[in-house]
Formats: sequence, C-alpha cells, structure tokens
Amino acid sequence: MNAATEDLSARAPAATSLGRTHDFPILARPVHGRRLVYLDNGATTQKPEAVIEAERRFYRESNANIHRGVHWLSQHATDLYEAARRTVQHFINAAHAEEVVFTRGTTEAINLVAHSWGRSALRAGDEILLTTLEHHSNIVPWQLLCEQTGALIKVVPVSDTGELDLDAFDTLLNERTRLLAITHVSNALGTINPVAMLAAKAHAVGATVLVDGAQAVAHHKVDVQALGCDFYAFSGHKLYGPTGIGALWGRAELLAAMPPWQGGGDMIRTVSFARSTYADAPQRFEAGTPNIAGSVALAAAIDYVSAIGIERIAAHEHALLAHASAALAAIPGVRLIGTAADKAGILSFMVEHIHPHDLGTILDSEGVAIRAGHHCAMPLMTRFGIPGTARASLGVYNDAADIAALVNAIHKAQDLFGTRSTTP
Repeated sequence: MNAATEDLSARAPAATSLGRTHDFPILARPVHGRRLVYLDNGATTQKPEAVIEAERRFYRESNANIHRGVHWLSQHATDLYEAARRTVQHFINAAHAEEVVFTRGTTEAINLVAHSWGRSALRAGDEILLTTLEHHSNIVPWQLLCEQTGALIKVVPVSDTGELDLDAFDTLLNERTRLLAITHVSNALGTINPVAMLAAKAHAVGATVLVDGAQAVAHHKVDVQALGCDFYAFSGHKLYGPTGIGALWGRAELLAAMPPWQGGGDMIRTVSFARSTYADAPQRFEAGTPNIAGSVALAAAIDYVSAIGIERIAAHEHALLAHASAALAAIPGVRLIGTAADKAGILSFMVEHIHPHDLGTILDSEGVAIRAGHHCAMPLMTRFGIPGTARASLGVYNDAADIAALVNAIHKAQDLFGTRSTTP
C-alpha cells in the first residue's frame, strides 16, 4: 500500500480504518470462491452500511407521502426530504436549496433541461456544442431536441491522449452557440475537463452551460458557483448512494423561467379543466411522488463521503491511479487509452489479442469486477478506432492490493490466450 493510501487508512473513518467489509457489506461476499475486487465504480459504487440503514430506517420509521399532508408522519417525511435537498445544496455549494431538483439521476436531469429549457430557448440554426468525450446521455437528448427545433450539434474533438482540442473549441464556439453541454469527467477515459475556463468562454458569447457531473461528484470537490455553469447534473448511485435518485442544479433565474416538463401531482398550484397554474421551482419539476427514501439515503451517502473528506478521497484515488497506471503500462501487450495529464481514477485499456469482453469474463472468474465495452461513449471509441475497452474505475475502498489482483488476473488472461510475454 502506498503512502497516500496508508494516510487515508489512518485518517478516514470509513472504508479503510473501520474495515472495508464492515462499511461495505457486499465486499465481504466472495465471487467464484475468490475475494471480490470491485473496480466498476464508474458504472455504480457499492453502498456503505450507513446508506443502506438510512433507507431501511426511513421505511421502518418515517414512510409517508410528502407535501400538503396534515398528519405528523407526512410532515416528518417532508422535513427529511427537504433536509436532503439542503444536504445536496451544501455539498455542491449551490446558493439556494430551491435550485436543487431531485431526479432519477443524471440522464433524467439532462432530459429535463433538454425538454424544458431547450424547447423554449432554441430555434432553427442555433448551435449546441458537445465534445467527443460525452456519454450517450449527454448526446441523445440534444439530438432529439435538434430534430424538434432545427438546432445543430457541433462537436469538439479530442487528442490522442483524450484531452479536448482547445483550439478547436475556440473555433467552434461562436455567436450561434446557445448551449455548451460538457462532461466534467469522462466516464470512459477519466479526463477532467477545464469546465470553469470553458464555461467563461461560453458565457462570453451568450451561451448557457450544462455540466454532466456523474463521474465527478464522488471523486473531487464540486462547487457549482466556482465552476460558473448554469446547470449541473449528477447521480446518487455513483456517489455511494442508491439507484433511482440524483439531482439537477440550475441557476434560480433559469429554473424560474422554465416550463414544466411533466404534469401531475405536486407540480401544480391550481388545476381546472380550463387551465392549470404551476408551482415554483423545484416542485414544478418534481411531478408525482418522488423517491423520498432515495433522497434520504442520498443525503446519508453525502454525509458519509463528507465525513471522510472529499479532498482526502481525491488524494487517495490520485495516488492509486498513478500506481495502477504504472502497473498496467508495465505489462507487455497492454495499451492504455486516455492518458490526459489531468485525470480521475479511471483506467481504460486494451490487452493485445484479447477482446475486452473476453478479458472481462476471465477477470470475473478471478473475482475482479471491471467494465468492458463502449461505456456508452461510442463516438469516442470510434475516434480511437476501437470497439471498446476494458475499464477499471476506482473508489474509496480500493487499494494497492486490488491493483495487484487486477494485474495478476490480466496475466491469467494472457496465459489462457497464450500471449503473455516477460519482455517489456
């Protein structure tokens, strides 16, 4: 274990000092008779006992529908739900709790902006600026919007290292650009984009800025005011929280001007057959009964991460990423895809003569869980001329022993395919 990992173990109250199997029950479960080495955190993180217990406790002690209920239990559940909103507010440094809209996750948050803000703001000939790094969830909603409005999509290319071509960005950004929709951290390569700088440039030409923060919030500090964006979306399940819950942050003035995107209960002020009037944000965008228990558990996940310290997590994962990158690069036949200077804890790689899906299956037989495929980033895979990659993504509970298990499993795969070489 390297020095950074040892420091985290000594100081953090969570997955290391208290024991990984104690805080994360699923990590005690063997897979194929072997210790589970979970390196698929980019897809979803495992859940600490505190999060599991928070959701269980809500259903045992606090379950009721929220808002407008006059009985104590409804008011209690409402208090928990709105307290969770304030927890998200403070975690991302939003100016107001009312700027936080609960959603099912990043995908729904982006679709909300596309349907509500986009359909009212964009016209034929307007341009949306994306990047080659984007997840499908930050591509397809804009394509659908362009079909409806006549707007056009422009795409910023990436270099061989997986970094944005900033000269191309400056060329593509112009007075017709109405929206910059950009990932904070690439889910496929780990590239960290210079969002604050790009947002300032976009605002200079009058564009609105949406950031896909799904891969960022669990790994380094997010301050939406410092980033200078207009919308920020993230998912709870990538932040050690439950599935089916996430959040959209939007500037108050933008949310106030946006029409509803779904109709139903709790987003209305008055309803008649002649017309309806709508609640203020954020309730205007939370039609129907929300994932109340999920919001409470998301708050518990944020509390868990905050207790460790997001800066400590970032330092731990950065040190582990450097260690893992060197370990993989030292294996003959392994090619790292995405070597940006500024990266989060994601390693995409290819092993010569072994398809990523075959590699993932063999690694699974050794108890090592990775992701294999295009990672919902098919345009990016096309850019690199490959069908997909194997992806190991790091979390708070990973350590040098996990990287050693990954390396040994890759050696096992090479032995099975007869491609292992001892010559570097």
